[in-house]
Amino acid sequence: MYKLRLSLDAKYPQIIRDAVASITEVRGRPPGQRLASSNCVEVYAYWRQWVCHFPQHGPGLKHRRPIVLADWQRELVERWPDQLVRGLIESDGCRFQNTGRCGWSNPRYSFSNHSADIHGIFREACDHLGVRWTEAKPYTTYVSRKADVARLDTFIGAKS
Repeated sequence: MYKLRLSLDAKYPQIIRDAVASITEVRGRPPGQRLASSNCVEVYAYWRQWVCHFPQHGPGLKHRRPIVLADWQRELVERWPDQLVRGLIESDGCRFQNTGRCGWSNPRYSFSNHSADIHGIFREACDHLGVRWTEAKPYTTYVSRKADVARLDTFIGAKS
């Protein structure tokens, strides 16, 4: 039996509701939930089939092992790249105001992860959406152009 465990920030109840709904849809019954700390909700579900849905699972740190999408996963990403980008931003990213010395201020999305493979998956999904990205640091990808931020805002928006 495998356990899927999501540790989610309690200040974003909509993300928690979306996670519960997704697990319920895939598994056929709702997951358990518990308050892990004052600011963390754990959403969890035991199921033998998790390993089939997450073939990338394995021992060790994810940034030290290959993370490659299975063919069926790649088909889903090509069909719904917006949902993948949204999930990756909600888990390992943010939207913030980028400011400059001359007083300018523009919104920007940032995605940070230590896995080069996961960055590749994120960037490929952005490419599929026609969203331009830039690599800032070894572990950070930015979406900064106004038109691209506006495109992401149509399906990500502020965390709630």
